[in-house]
Amino acid sequence: MRHERLSPHRRLWSVLVTVLLAAVGLTAAPAQARTPAEDGPRTALLAPNFKAPFPCGQRWTLSHHSAEVRRALDFVRADGGATAGTPVLASAAGTATRMSQPGGAGNYIVIDHGGGWQTYYFHLASYSVASGASVGQGQQIGVTGSTGNSSGAHIHYEQLLNGSGQNIVINGGALPYPSQYNQSYLTSDNGCGGGGTNFRTWGTDIRVRADAFLTSPVVTVLPGPTDVFVVCQKQGDTVNAEGYSNRWWSKLRDQGGFVSNIYIDHPAAQLPGVPLC
Repeated sequence: MRHERLSPHRRLWSVLVTVLLAAVGLTAAPAQARTPAEDGPRTALLAPNFKAPFPCGQRWTLSHHSAEVRRALDFVRADGGATAGTPVLASAAGTATRMSQPGGAGNYIVIDHGGGWQTYYFHLASYSVASGASVGQGQQIGVTGSTGNSSGAHIHYEQLLNGSGQNIVINGGALPYPSQYNQSYLTSDNGCGGGGTNFRTWGTDIRVRADAFLTSPVVTVLPGPTDVFVVCQKQGDTVNAEGYSNRWWSKLRDQGGFVSNIYIDHPAAQLPGVPLC
């Protein structure tokens, strides 16, 4: 086989090219040195400050089923209120997408929070936002129900990073994973955000109930006109008094229960400046 001999000039040029390529390789190496393990902690720092997926002031109990595919937690109310029909709130701001899986998750919403983070809310009775809508933390996105493969009303809740289920963290603290309800509890501060307003009640012996229903247990009685702080409001049973009717009820921060808005000294049936529960 015939081999071509390089001239001194071409040999010099070849050496220079080799040196330049080596220099480029040495310079580029640090920029390529990042590994997935090094990037993981950086991504995790971008996690939103997730809050509970249910309204301010409510106390729910939680459990985890070992058969769950991801690190989900299920929530049901433990404060005397009804789980079914309770608003489901966005844990953090993002973009909501409606989903449906009749044989599994039922009606559910996925919220994309950016940075690879998503939250899932399964078994909704109904949706409260349009698909593709931007939602804020604490905004109602649906109503608690039992659609899909569910034996009773609850919120099935997940936090995912890059599609992988994560141990759930609320307000920067990791939640436990009990196998049964009534072993661990979580009280929500989602949607509080300084919302609510001071009002005054009227009348005597006004009953404050555990929920917005006349059949709910009485938690306390207001003997006379009382200054109250209303955290949020929602519709419940209709109450009639003094020739008026009202379906709106107010959640009282300091009394820990609901009172019909008909006993709030304000002309509006739905109080202004007060968020929904």
